[in-house]
Amino acid sequence: MDRKAWVMRALEALRFASPKEIQRYLDEEGEPFSKKELLDTLKALVEEGKVEEKEGTYRLAKRKGSGEAFQRLFGD
Repeated sequence: MDRKAWVMRALEALRFASPKEIQRYLDEEGEPFSKKELLDTLKALVEEGKVEEKEGTYRLAKRKGSGEAFQRLFGD
């Protein structure tokens, strides 16, 4: 798995988590990340819309529904 997949897996397990909690989870799973790597990955996931950040806590973004999936598949 790549870094993004590991962070997504951690957020699935933790639901709401600070970077410190995510890093602890990843260390326990045997995937040590540096603080910079983790913050860069979280920032990238937020920009992609896969993760939401609020007051230093991260969670998986809410799903947008089938309409968005249809648009991504077939476009305009």
